[in-house]
Amino acid sequence: MGRNARFRNEDFIDAALKLASERGPAAVTVGAVAGVTGAPVGSVYHRFVSRDVIMAEVWLRVVASFQEGFLSLLKKGEGLKAALYTPEWVRSHPAEARVLILYRREELVAGDWPEGLKSKAHDVARSLNDGISEYAAKTFGKTGNRKLGEVVFAIVDVPYAAVMRYIRAGRKPPIVVDDLITKTYYAIMGRKK
Repeated sequence: MGRNARFRNEDFIDAALKLASERGPAAVTVGAVAGVTGAPVGSVYHRFVSRDVIMAEVWLRVVASFQEGFLSLLKKGEGLKAALYTPEWVRSHPAEARVLILYRREELVAGDWPEGLKSKAHDVARSLNDGISEYAAKTFGKTGNRKLGEVVFAIVDVPYAAVMRYIRAGRKPPIVVDDLITKTYYAIMGRKK
């Protein structure tokens, strides 16, 4: 009969997220992850073949955490609520927000991803693109690239830019950010949802 594992994969992913959020992606090494969890380095390598695989798991978890709520709102036709979801999520997930907003995927994970993780990353990207395209089509009917670009600007680009400086400063975005996103949303999208 085997021993119960003292450490879970999630423990190592949590540690890598903490390190990346507080000190940047370069601070995430297998040794540092082991140090934060109190696990032997071999335990980390037993679950993850490399630092890049740990960071791929971090990136996928953070993206999925954000996209779940965002896409749920778009599916309901709630474009403004989806735009406002960004500052709301940033306020309630500060560590994840630092990783998602401040760093590109390529800064977090430099090496090759195992096939299973590549497939998950592809699914995540496809879900986001499909969700935005479906919302645009539902809102405006048949959409061209220009209208789709306006939708992306209103529900993705503006909220992202609005929270960026607060994340860089290690502060939560104030409520006034929501008002500014709302005004910009209506200026671009009109009074439709």
